[in-house]
Amino acid sequence: MVAAEPARSRELYVEALGLPLHADAGGEYFHSEQIGGSKHFGVWPLAQAAQACFGTDDWPADRAVPQVSIEFEVADAEAVADAADELRAKGFDLLHGARKEPWGQTVARLLSPEGSIVGISYAPSLHE
Repeated sequence: MVAAEPARSRELYVEALGLPLHADAGGEYFHSEQIGGSKHFGVWPLAQAAQACFGTDDWPADRAVPQVSIEFEVADAEAVADAADELRAKGFDLLHGARKEPWGQTVARLLSPEGSIVGISYAPSLHE
């Protein structure tokens, strides 16, 4: 999920629905690896999504505001770069190419025609 109002989303997913989500060190991103059918479920504040994609806390006005982010996990970091190159070659405009995030995940992202953030990802913690 991408949340424009993280506190309100937390009320729904944690308090009302009782999902076992835990805050990251900053307290804004709530997530879990304990929800059946999902390797990782998170409520990602829109400002953090903007920072990850554009280096600013504000989502660009000329882009659809995402409601959801989905990431497809691949075998390794090199596969992320290969997938990014393949997507570009097929005419897709990436939000950013393959890069390593501070927490160790390598990811490339694009905005789908429906307004979803789609990532090609390699998160080492999911392969342990």
